[in-house]
Amino acid sequence: MSSHSHDSKLSRRRFLVIGAGAVAAVPLASVVGSLKAYAQEGDKLAEDNPQAMALGYKHDATEVDTGKYPKRAGDAGAKQFCHNCNLYKGAEGDEWGACSIFPGKLVKADGWCNAWVPKAG
Repeated sequence: MSSHSHDSKLSRRRFLVIGAGAVAAVPLASVVGSLKAYAQEGDKLAEDNPQAMALGYKHDATEVDTGKYPKRAGDAGAKQFCHNCNLYKGAEGDEWGACSIFPGKLVKADGWCNAWVPKAG
């Protein structure tokens, strides 16, 4: 076997290993970028955001129109807040946190929207 043939195999193998690593790094970079977007204070969800309006989002859950959103009405509804929603990703005690419904935006812990679902377990 010639040394040229051996070098070609090593170069090809090295190319494949580096290529596979680069392909694997792309999704990781995307996840890291998403987490960074959640952490930015300036990305607070505005109540006049079209998606927020469609879901009845309010920074202050007590301001929700319970006639339009009866899910928030009554004793059970009065206990619904972003901070106890399964979609809320903020840490306990944080005033603002990430939400799966509004990627890249922060919602107020004491807020509410019609996508509210109770925290699991």
